[in-house]
Amino acid sequence: MNYKIETIASFKREAKRLIKKFPSLRAKIEELGEQLQENPFLGTALKNDFYKIRLGIRSKGKGKRGGARVITCVKIVAETVYLVSIYDKSEQSDISDSTLENLLNEIPE
Repeated sequence: MNYKIETIASFKREAKRLIKKFPSLRAKIEELGEQLQENPFLGTALKNDFYKIRLGIRSKGKGKRGGARVITCVKIVAETVYLVSIYDKSEQSDISDSTLENLLNEIPE
């Protein structure tokens, strides 16, 4: 089963900033989108259908451990995976529960 991949405004904004800083990240995000179509439950399960996926950033010279984090939300009924957040591990260590709640409100029903 192939899931649709959609992005919300905050992801687009964050991704644009990080891609400007780390150009190789664009290819990683595109590759991740293809993987999520086949297996939407990649990464570490958080709460409320959110998952955290670790990405290496080649232009940063870091692997997955020091790279970027992508937060996804899987909606099984709509067969859609929403890319809701992306951040650089060196800028932000974790994502808070309150931030997840705010992101959940941005996802269309």
